Amino acid sequence: MEKKLIKLSEVSKVFKVGEENFTALHEVSLDIESGAFMSFVGPSGSGKTTLLNLIGGLDVPTTGNIYFKESGLSSMSRQQMAQYRRENIGFIFQTYNLLPVYSVYENVLFPLLLKGSKEKEVRDRVMDIVAKVGLSDQSNKRPSQLSGGQCQRVAIARALVKDPPLILADEPTANLDTENSLQILELMRELNRQYKAAVVFSTHDEKVTRYVRREVKLEDGRILSDKNNLNGGSK
Repeated sequence: MEKKLIKLSEVSKVFKVGEENFTALHEVSLDIESGAFMSFVGPSGSGKTTLLNLIGGLDVPTTGNIYFKESGLSSMSRQQMAQYRRENIGFIFQTYNLLPVYSVYENVLFPLLLKGSKEKEVRDRVMDIVAKVGLSDQSNKRPSQLSGGQCQRVAIARALVKDPPLILADEPTANLDTENSLQILELMRELNRQYKAAVVFSTHDEKVTRYVRREVKLEDGRILSDKNNLNGGSK
């Protein structure tokens, strides 16, 4: 039986918009297991990205609690929250968020330097991850010299290199054509199997549904359905 990695208990998030309050999430409760390969799906404004940001420690709930294993995120200091993100979460963004003046190798190396690693100690690990995403021959190029699909592969390598238990991918295929989208999904599924990190997508891309093993559907900040995909991961 898989271990529980993340637990959300009646989590709500309210944003101030002008003079009004906008409730992005309404008392959401769910668990995420170690090694999961799942997605939050729904239209724009459904709350899926807000949910991803809360799990990743980029924001805090207005009410309710989020737990990473046995640790409550709400009780963490700003410094502890930064450490939580640095040590446990790999982020993959729709717009890649690569450092433009750094090479592929340097972008993937950067999270390890933030953790205090010395380059000479982790060089082989960085190059191994770069190879895993098929970019060994591009390792000295900068993001501006790469295609969108290649940039997303760099982002995946950067998320994986510190061996986090959880990877959060916010619309990772939104800026890619169908062929590149499918290649990225195949790659992420294979890396999920290999590295055992839980992967949670935020997406409205129907192609993702064919790959994930669990789909949580959101609308207006509430969970409409939470179902396992019997065919997910088998294609």
